[in-house]
Amino acid sequence: MLAELTQAQQLPTGFTVRPATMADLETAVSLMNACSQVQVGRAEYNSEDTRMEWMQETFNLETNTRLVFSPDEELVGYIEIWDTQAVPVSPWVWGRVHPAYENLGIGTYLLTWAEARARQVFERVPADARVAMRCGSITTYEPARQLFQDFGMTPNRHFWTMQVDLEPPLTMPTLPDSLRIITYAELNDLTALVKANSEAFQDHWGYVAQPLAETVSRWRDWLANDSKFDPSLWFLAVDGDEIAGMSLCRLEAHHDPTWGWVDDLAVRRPWRRQGVALALLHHSFRELYARGQKTVGLGVDAASLTGATRLYEKAGMHVFREFQNFEKELRPGRDLSTQTVEA
Repeated sequence: MLAELTQAQQLPTGFTVRPATMADLETAVSLMNACSQVQVGRAEYNSEDTRMEWMQETFNLETNTRLVFSPDEELVGYIEIWDTQAVPVSPWVWGRVHPAYENLGIGTYLLTWAEARARQVFERVPADARVAMRCGSITTYEPARQLFQDFGMTPNRHFWTMQVDLEPPLTMPTLPDSLRIITYAELNDLTALVKANSEAFQDHWGYVAQPLAETVSRWRDWLANDSKFDPSLWFLAVDGDEIAGMSLCRLEAHHDPTWGWVDDLAVRRPWRRQGVALALLHHSFRELYARGQKTVGLGVDAASLTGATRLYEKAGMHVFREFQNFEKELRPGRDLSTQTVEA
């Protein structure tokens, strides 16, 4: 509390700060959309998705969020920190400041609070582990990028949102003879899926190994709160009883309900370089198109260690939007995250 009172002196006179509550949901979404209108020209946030995030069992509004109000009680700043993994060596920070209230020190205040909060993970990770606080911004919004740099954060990665506009005839998926595609509705084994997903993503930049039971619990909680989860849109390439790869889709993207979305596309090591990922992508395109979506998108590391961007370009996708990630090292040490992949 003393640290927060000291930080509060950095806010303009009359501005106040407190944690969010569920009663703030609609107001917070309105703030997010006011920022979105300026940054990308449209509102891209909704109450349902934000409520789903706030209701996660491991996410505590009291300890993981802060709201800043102007003297007339308008919400002008919001920040959240995601340190919810069992081994949170890279706590993720996400926030917004109302465009009319930029350059008043609110963003710096919120990042200062977030850094102090992020340092609390030290006791939850190995003593020799490197810990870095991370956040990001769309590359076309210079005020956010400048804020991060002024706060001592350094750019460390670019990510793309890629899209494809679908037009028939759509390519038929082609799999090795031993594989077939089923849906999660047919498998209905979350532990098997999460284990396969973790193995498939171990070669992705930033991956940190987590206890399987904790990860399964987090996935189960997420799905229980997602009213739009559709197990028939989670496609699995299986080889006998083994999950070789997966394409976990949503009928509606979070930022645009007119887009279908591929949340995760991954193939486990033994089945790579056999066309499995491309087949899953083509299958996903066809299924989403059949359900009325003419555009499909996904997010990807622009410097993907597994060459994912080349795969998506081969499938006809192109870059729609670019984000830049920043980080601030809070404690040097052994990096537990994947940085490179051996050939």
